[in-house]
Amino acid sequence: MMPTETAESTTVLAYVGSYTRRTIDGIHIYSFDPATGALDLLGGVATDNASFLAIHPNNQFLYAVNEIGQFEGEPTGSVSAFRIDAETGMLVLLNQQPSHGASPAHITIASDGAYVYLANYTSGTAAVYPVQGDGSLGAASDVVQHEGSGPDPRRQQGPHAHSINLDPSNRFAYVADLGLDKVMIYNVHEQPGKLLPNDPPYVEVAGGQGPRHLDFHPSGRFVYLINEMGNTISVFSHDAETGGLELLETLPTLPEGYTDQNTTADIHVHPTGDFVYGSNRGHNSIVVYAVDRDNGTLTYVEHTPTQGQTPRNFSIDPTGSYMIVANQDTDNLVVFRIDPERGTLTPTGDQWSVSMPVCVKFLVR
Repeated sequence: MMPTETAESTTVLAYVGSYTRRTIDGIHIYSFDPATGALDLLGGVATDNASFLAIHPNNQFLYAVNEIGQFEGEPTGSVSAFRIDAETGMLVLLNQQPSHGASPAHITIASDGAYVYLANYTSGTAAVYPVQGDGSLGAASDVVQHEGSGPDPRRQQGPHAHSINLDPSNRFAYVADLGLDKVMIYNVHEQPGKLLPNDPPYVEVAGGQGPRHLDFHPSGRFVYLINEMGNTISVFSHDAETGGLELLETLPTLPEGYTDQNTTADIHVHPTGDFVYGSNRGHNSIVVYAVDRDNGTLTYVEHTPTQGQTPRNFSIDPTGSYMIVANQDTDNLVVFRIDPERGTLTPTGDQWSVSMPVCVKFLVR
């Protein structure tokens, strides 16, 4: 079965990374119909605990962290490089490298495709890998170890690098460290392939917030950080010259009066820059905020149930019309239609079964 094609003869695929406790396929490949939001399973590839994915800008390669406890006899996770078949969208393994830390949790790639960056949660390390001509990964060109702790003795006994993102210019890398209540800032342009401490070297959030993921506004002027432990979103202004972040406001991800257990997971800015979305695990919802384009601040819109438990990563399709939510603990993908004026979410009525989905990435070609 071939991928669905739009009137412009483009192919849209969705790659879903999953934990492999009950299946060998860590990545599932779907065709995506941008007219209806429907998914069609095309196949899968066996790879362990592919808990986060990144697609090369040329759409020819895909990279996945493998959230495992041991690789080649060493106490580390791994990172896998795949070639994407131009006709079918299927994946062919190119090579693997050690992640240089325990529990790799996030991966991203520079917009020029030259380097892949990843964050290791348990060990609190970040690593950089050069991309070879055939799409495979070279040995790590740099590894940095975070130091310190936070006020929560159970969850912040040491550093926990949860995500790594590049600014739109690819001059700075931002590592959200849950254990330190900091977003570490690295200069990556002066010495390509290195994570050099920036000036300023980090920005702090309130103690016990537990920074997890962040996303940039399309303008590059603002950054939105979701805090796993505090169940909040922190809004920052972004200085494109220095890489610095300045806190503007912090808002809740939960409705007033909700007291049951919850941790946040993912955050994304709508392609138009008009809305910000965050996922709640426990409340099992997506919180929606509208963005003030002048100052980047947020206004509450709604909470939408995810029709499943423990929503991890979610992804907005390239047209901004649909959102796919990965509900890890109910083994289902749910598609929502996005209202272009209000940013509200309406389920299409369709769900797809997949074992322990945790990450969704779109590819358009």
